[in-house]
Amino acid sequence: MKAFVSIIIGSKSDYEIMQNCSKTLDKFEVPYELIISSAHRSPKRTKDYMAESEAKGAKVFIAAAGMAAHLAGALAASTTKPVLGVPMAGSDLSGVDALYSTVQMPAGMPVGTVAIGKAGAINSAYLAIQILATNDSELASKLLKDREEKAQKVVDDSKTIEVRL
Repeated sequence: MKAFVSIIIGSKSDYEIMQNCSKTLDKFEVPYELIISSAHRSPKRTKDYMAESEAKGAKVFIAAAGMAAHLAGALAASTTKPVLGVPMAGSDLSGVDALYSTVQMPAGMPVGTVAIGKAGAINSAYLAIQILATNDSELASKLLKDREEKAQKVVDDSKTIEVRL
């Protein structure tokens, strides 16, 4: 099976935001799996799924969780594959608690942590794509084209409002 990205979200409430991750992977035609599993409420399911997906060819794991946000750390403890954590705004602290839980990992157990919420969902997909592109020249070309299109959009947008002397 072709290398793929495994997305694990801690609860169904994370799905609306994490669809932005899925859509980004779809745009680049990167295969992925997505499941709901919790480090706290379903730890056996989480560990079993992770081992299963690694055996099938998962090369990058994306974990989205709010509040205590232990999901990405639990994954990082069980694999040497890259784990990207997306903190979710699931509590009265607007995701800051999840950010700290995700980013403050012990030395030797890294979790690549992105922004809270939608920007993090999108950037987690881009980071996963960049990781996969280190061994996939076609994917690397798609990333380069995407960057060029983003740069051109800035120029085009500017032309609609520019005032120069």
